[in-house]
Amino acid sequence: MARLHIFHTNDFHGKLTEEKAAQLKAEIARLSVGEPTLLLDAGDAIAAGNLGFNPLGEPTLARMSTLGYDAMTMGNRETHPSLAVIRTKLSKANFPVLCGNGYAKSPKGNVPFVPSVLLERGGKTIVIFGITVPMATPQKVDAALWDNLFEAPIEAAKRLAAALRPQCDLLIALTHIGIAQDQKLAEAVPELDLLIGGHTHVVLEQPEVVNGVPLVQAGSHARHFGHVIFDDGNTVTGALHSL
Repeated sequence: MARLHIFHTNDFHGKLTEEKAAQLKAEIARLSVGEPTLLLDAGDAIAAGNLGFNPLGEPTLARMSTLGYDAMTMGNRETHPSLAVIRTKLSKANFPVLCGNGYAKSPKGNVPFVPSVLLERGGKTIVIFGITVPMATPQKVDAALWDNLFEAPIEAAKRLAAALRPQCDLLIALTHIGIAQDQKLAEAVPELDLLIGGHTHVVLEQPEVVNGVPLVQAGSHARHFGHVIFDDGNTVTGALHSL
């Protein structure tokens, strides 16, 4: 089997310009040398804040769609009390948006995100699930204002990993909860093969290994991207590159 190249970004905050997107595309082609790839983002891609939104959709998500992103997780910028607004925010994402700890309050609610995605690359079955910061929980005083609520991230990750691990060769958590919570998640969920994080804008030059789980994060504002390689034995190497 060929090596698998995973390219990852996080916290663009709307700064993925056409020029940066073209550079990222060229770097992916150069570094992957024709071998299988995944392109993933750990949230806060858009320019709009938590409560704001662009009624025409987000140009960053359109550029990410053109680049061929395989999935992203919800960041706090992609959330909103209204599910209708979240749909507008995500309207230009032609790839799965993941959030395994988000759910609609109403049984009839139709959330515009999914918990996980299963992909095949280079002879490997890969499952990726998303976890984001709990912007609204049943215990918060403003919960009544939200159409959607959030489960505690680590408890959701435990539940998802237990269900998804038997389905795949590689299990990846794509998170937007910050490096301290990522470290706690890795301690609680050693079944993970990789954790790609965001939210705290940490620049990790190399993977940080916690409880046997490699953690990566690639700064913010389209200044860097990460590159992780799984070899035939699922040994991980990783590096950070500038944009």
